[in-house]
Amino acid sequence: MQPNATLIGQFFAFAILIWFSFKFIWPPLMKAIEERQKKIADGLAAAERSQKDLAQAEEKVNEALREARGKANEIIAQAEARRNQIIEQAKQEAIAEAQRQKALVEAEIASSANRAREALRAQVGALAVAGAERLIRREIDANAHKALLDELAAEI
Repeated sequence: MQPNATLIGQFFAFAILIWFSFKFIWPPLMKAIEERQKKIADGLAAAERSQKDLAQAEEKVNEALREARGKANEIIAQAEARRNQIIEQAKQEAIAEAQRQKALVEAEIASSANRAREALRAQVGALAVAGAERLIRREIDANAHKALLDELAAEI
């Protein structure tokens, strides 16, 4: 096969096309490909950083939850201790009030008993005087005296 002018023309046209492609088309195309690779690499790196940040955030959240649970348990324990203290104080106050009420009632009972004794003494004294008065008014007779004493004993 002999090279003819068409083949040589096609060769020069192809060479110019290759030169033109390498000079003007290939650099922007490679630049776009490199930028795209860089964006993909940056995206992957950002995704890895995001996963690490997410893991750190989850760890911080878990730590915060542990601290919050610890504080909540501490507050609950303090509240229970305070509740027990209040209950114990209320018991002591109730016991003291019961003792005070008991002392008041006992004093009232003692006072009532003393009044009843005084009233009984007054009645016994009045009955004794009445009995003596009756004895003196009657003539002294043993049978009458005995009947009068039986009557007074029945009244007492």
